[in-house]
Amino acid sequence: MADPRQVTAENVAAVNAHDAERLRATYAPDVVAEAPDAKLEGADAITDYVRMWTRAFPDMRQTIVNELVAGDWVVSEFTVAGTHTGMLASPDGDIPPTNRSATGRGVQLQRVENGKIAEEHVYFDQLEILTQLGLIPEPATA
Repeated sequence: MADPRQVTAENVAAVNAHDAERLRATYAPDVVAEAPDAKLEGADAITDYVRMWTRAFPDMRQTIVNELVAGDWVVSEFTVAGTHTGMLASPDGDIPPTNRSATGRGVQLQRVENGKIAEEHVYFDQLEILTQLGLIPEPATA
């Protein structure tokens, strides 16, 4: 059985390489996942979701800041950074490139089963990203 930490490290490496096939190979075919803006089922759906982000941010890189492994679960605090130079799909329609850089913080929980990610939950601060892209105003300061 593959070490959960190795599986999730390969997942991050595939994201950073923008390698869809390598990324898809880290997921179980029937994986379920959720993110702030999506509920996904299947390795293809998750790979397409990540590809949407890497097309919008072609220089996107994910960096693991802290990590905790507990049995089959790997919990990672991360940053993701990139420049918005491609079309970004959203529930309200496509967002044209802003040509701005953004860095966001998040946490992901990934459960590994039989050497593949079988379940994934990703949480990130959407307002932080949208503000940096100039799509919503800066919050008021007291």
